[in-house]
Amino acid sequence: MDQSNRYADLHLKEAHLVAGGRHVLCAYSMKPKAGYDYLATAAHFAAESSTGTNVEVSTTDDFTRSVDALVYEVDEAHELTKIAYPLELFDLNITDGRAMIVSFLTLCIGNNQGMGDVEYAKMHDFYVPPSYLQLFDGPLRNIQDLWRVLGRPPENGGMIVGTIIKPKLGLRPELFADACYQFWLAGDFVKNDEPQGNQVFAPYRETMALVADAMRRAQDETGAARLFSANITADDPMEMIARGEAVLEAFAGNEDHVAFLVDGYVAGPAAVTTCRRRFPAQFLHYHRAGHGAVTSPQSRRGYTAFVLAKMARLQGASGIHTGTMGYGKMEGDQGDRAIAYMIERDSADGPFYHQEWLGMKATSAIISGGMNALRLPGFFENLGHANVVQTSGGGAFGHLDGPAAGAMSLRQSHDAWKAGVDLLAYAQEHRELARAFESFPSDADTLYPGWRSVLGVT
Repeated sequence: MDQSNRYADLHLKEAHLVAGGRHVLCAYSMKPKAGYDYLATAAHFAAESSTGTNVEVSTTDDFTRSVDALVYEVDEAHELTKIAYPLELFDLNITDGRAMIVSFLTLCIGNNQGMGDVEYAKMHDFYVPPSYLQLFDGPLRNIQDLWRVLGRPPENGGMIVGTIIKPKLGLRPELFADACYQFWLAGDFVKNDEPQGNQVFAPYRETMALVADAMRRAQDETGAARLFSANITADDPMEMIARGEAVLEAFAGNEDHVAFLVDGYVAGPAAVTTCRRRFPAQFLHYHRAGHGAVTSPQSRRGYTAFVLAKMARLQGASGIHTGTMGYGKMEGDQGDRAIAYMIERDSADGPFYHQEWLGMKATSAIISGGMNALRLPGFFENLGHANVVQTSGGGAFGHLDGPAAGAMSLRQSHDAWKAGVDLLAYAQEHRELARAFESFPSDADTLYPGWRSVLGVT
């Protein structure tokens, strides 16, 4: 059934929709299945996302029609469909009237992903008007709060040198805590990897108590503050709360040195909001493990990593992994810097929409996935700054001289870039950085040909 007379209005102008402030706008790459008309399929897509279905129903009245989602732009040649969703469609909390990402996803990424006349559809961008934006929690903490703990300036405090303990599974509590301690002798930040929790060989409370002790010892020895991100992800919000409280008990006296990691993609918006609201004083570390199932360019359905990051800021993430933009081991390219810009700035352009954040606190970029000291300068040059939490697992623990030397090499790489000094020249006067070239010879050969003769390595 062609519903384009009701669920499409190509006379609507995007600028007028934005100025009116009464619609969430979404841009999709959409392709109908063979034999289906493009506009009719787009209209069906909008109907299933709002007030309609595949047939006329007897319960529809004039008010129902007033809140129809409307296709307002199509470009069949480029497989582009844009839809305007009236704000009245979105579910609000009965407790406090706040907005929820669950409702946004239910409408805009809901049944439309499985419709029989759609070959594929993927959201690439969305726009949130001011009145709806102000109903989201937004972040309470971000990298500025971590800089404060580390004794750095509140603006342009630079890269936070971090790691992910490797191997990600298999370490018993004593070995895990010792790995943290060894890195903290020179590095700032240790992250639980996403599968680490309450395994039989590493009971949660025991592990956290030993890690907290390792932090205290490292801080006493170095005279510098250290940071830890503890994974509190669980199916049950009460389990998440129990884990968070156990962590804070273990780290008593260093509570502001602890972030809470939540696997926001696999555990969902409820888990993120549970952390954001129950533990408002903690840095909310949004880990996006599993997101590639829908965000990868190879996936033609779902939404992009850009959309995921933008939703994370609305939910209140302090920081979210944004990928390595083609400089690490994970999928991505240089253009992914737009993800970081959207979440860290108060005004930013997306692929299709400009977003004003109206003073909502920024979400910070967390960088991980195959990075080491040799790859960092190119990454910073592409991003344009180094105000990120950077977590190198192999880049620290793969250093020939151990994790503390690995941490120093990362810090030296950042310092060289900040000073505008060639990395290879800087390495001649900084041993840990020089040894990073030997530790990662394949990267060194690719990025810095001739390094062996310059550093005297045979």
